Amino acid sequence: MARFRTRLALLGSAAALAAGAVVPAQLAGAQPAAAAADLQWVALGDSYTAGVIRAAGDAIDYPRDGCERTDRSYPQVIERDLYGLFDLTNVSCGAATIENVSDTPQYPIGRHMPPFSEDPDHPFPPVPPQSEAVGPGTDVITVGVGGNTLGFADILTKCQELGGESGGEGTPCKGALGSGIKARLDKVSQGYDRMLTVLHERGPKAKILTVGYPTVIPENTADCGYGDLTKFGTITQGDLAWLRQDVLEPLNKTIEDSAATQEAADFVNLYAPSQGHSVCDADKWVEGILTVSPNQDPQLSFVHPNASGHRNAADHVEEAMLNAIS
Repeated sequence: MARFRTRLALLGSAAALAAGAVVPAQLAGAQPAAAAADLQWVALGDSYTAGVIRAAGDAIDYPRDGCERTDRSYPQVIERDLYGLFDLTNVSCGAATIENVSDTPQYPIGRHMPPFSEDPDHPFPPVPPQSEAVGPGTDVITVGVGGNTLGFADILTKCQELGGESGGEGTPCKGALGSGIKARLDKVSQGYDRMLTVLHERGPKAKILTVGYPTVIPENTADCGYGDLTKFGTITQGDLAWLRQDVLEPLNKTIEDSAATQEAADFVNLYAPSQGHSVCDADKWVEGILTVSPNQDPQLSFVHPNASGHRNAADHVEEAMLNAIS
């Protein structure tokens, strides 16, 4: 509750600045009051930022560019919450890697994931590196990326395949992939450090908020019924525990450590506040392999946050943004 009181107080101060009200010097800071009404915010990231799945809202890009940004993803939620305070440029894109944020154009995939889902608009033309949206006038940058550079989707796919072959026993995925995880995390670390340098060079006055990943797998993996495609399908309980402890938690730690090396960067922790809301919890903020909704055909969601997960992310990212300008 204290966190939300702080957020509301900061929002009130920011709103006063935007309105040009007389405020104490410690709130106004060095910038003139009028400037606060035109704060430039650039949202960068992968599908955990863009939204992409239908459980995270409707597509907001017309015409479509294949990035699948949705209207209940956290950048769009924050834009509505703080209406008039930030001018949002959202170039997040499903399947983006760290390199796609830094300097490599991306060929978006849209909803083209054969044999599960064919996208009639595929293939899409490339989109520019996301960092190109950042400039000298940018005040705040939020960036949530790293999972695709780690190869998390490929790891999940392999774990399902091996778990199916094992009949749900043991840790076949850990046995097959465990020795290579350190190298994957090192690649994330190196790419993240370079990305932060690029973003700081492009937006030298901007505060950079690096956004971590939420809780996806619960402490008690027995809650993730084997073979249940609304959870993790055929990934074994042992491999789920390994994925949580040796892959996902270290991924967040790697991102946090990279942010700590940059004076202009802070880390936004979504992992701790989302515990109890994993794929396998009753009140889940992350969908499983499939989303099954009443009166709708099953939708491929492949372990992505739903609208509730994005609402939680919005609360924490929003607070960090308001702290950055206070």
